[in-house]
Amino acid sequence: MTLNRTKSQTHFQRASKVIPGGVNSPARAFGAVGGEPLIIERGEGAYLHDIDGNQLIDYIGSWGPHILGHRDPEVIAAIEEALKVGTSFGAPTTLETEMAELIVEIVPSIEKVRMVNSGTEATMSAVRLARGHTGRDKIIKFAGCYHGHVDSLLVQAGSGALTLGTPSSPGIPVGCTQDTIVLEYNNLDQCRQVFAQEGEQIACIILEPVVGNMGCVIPQPGFLEGLRELCTEHGALLIFDEVMTGFRVALGGAQERFGVTPDLTTLGKIIGGGMPVGAYGGKAEVMDSISPTGPVYQAGTLSGNPVAMASGLAMLRKLKATNPYPALEEITKTLVAGLNDAAEQAGLPHSSSQVGSMFTLFFNPEEVTSYTVSAKNNTERFAKYFWGMMNRGVYLPCSQYEANFVSAVHTNEDIEKTIAAAHEVMQEIA
Repeated sequence: MTLNRTKSQTHFQRASKVIPGGVNSPARAFGAVGGEPLIIERGEGAYLHDIDGNQLIDYIGSWGPHILGHRDPEVIAAIEEALKVGTSFGAPTTLETEMAELIVEIVPSIEKVRMVNSGTEATMSAVRLARGHTGRDKIIKFAGCYHGHVDSLLVQAGSGALTLGTPSSPGIPVGCTQDTIVLEYNNLDQCRQVFAQEGEQIACIILEPVVGNMGCVIPQPGFLEGLRELCTEHGALLIFDEVMTGFRVALGGAQERFGVTPDLTTLGKIIGGGMPVGAYGGKAEVMDSISPTGPVYQAGTLSGNPVAMASGLAMLRKLKATNPYPALEEITKTLVAGLNDAAEQAGLPHSSSQVGSMFTLFFNPEEVTSYTVSAKNNTERFAKYFWGMMNRGVYLPCSQYEANFVSAVHTNEDIEKTIAAAHEVMQEIA
């Protein structure tokens, strides 16, 4: 069973002549699984349709934003209305304020918020703010956590950097990373040791509270709480990168789900409803250090543009009104249980993790708690699994190191088809 990919392959060759690697983000390349990516024509609900006419059950959702599925009617209507008056003005609009008010209402830690255009911009700005506000230079990140392609944070990063075997990147001077301390995710003792030695120099800790870029990795009990205590004790800021988890693992994000309040939060993906948007926010006293009220500079010509704000507002309002989270949790649990069963029946070593509607099936018998463990994943077996599922109409992330996403429009039938496909594939690759 093999998908017809003739048009996609032809078009990819065309793209490769004018776009580096044929893609505009490494996460879209199929380097980790072999072969070439499908070229997508359109999305509808829980499905993608490629230019060869294949329909695929989508568990990527544009890498997270489409929690309501592709082309949600209310989101599309909001975008269409916004387009009637313009795309960008480089001046304030009421939509920006409405978005800020809604984020402040929903996200526990945020009292003020600044809109930007991507998750990378959000994390870059949050770290600069933390350094400017505290007057300190050193930052702590965790191996396998990806915070965008920011020079100071692209050190042992996850996602595409792990897949491509380049946990750091050429083009980043040593000076950009000399104040970045990289620790092991879920290792609180290690954090305590570093703070005991260098606590007065540390501006912030930044982390994904639930990691999505070395697979879905869950914080161990007490880890987030311990980081909160360390930051409070030593006057450092705690930054939750909720670009992926925000409005995904709960309406108020991972901080609502785990009951731990950071000083700063970065957001993206879902707040744009599929449009390119990012944001960072937190305590008013910290946020007021940003220009024009404070000395820490950050700006963006297209930040808060009305089309993106309209799209994100429609998304967040619908999530708040409909509360799809309990149903999403249950259907995702059903899917993960079915995938585990398929692997067990085939005798394949595996483990899995799931938080809300995020999940990963690891071809690794150990519980994945850190990059050290995730690095043991059987990526060759994953590649076979990936193509087996693709050829049965199931579209998965093209890397073992990426989280999968379930949407509110995936049906029980979609889940059953996915599990049935997994049983066939697992038997083939065993």
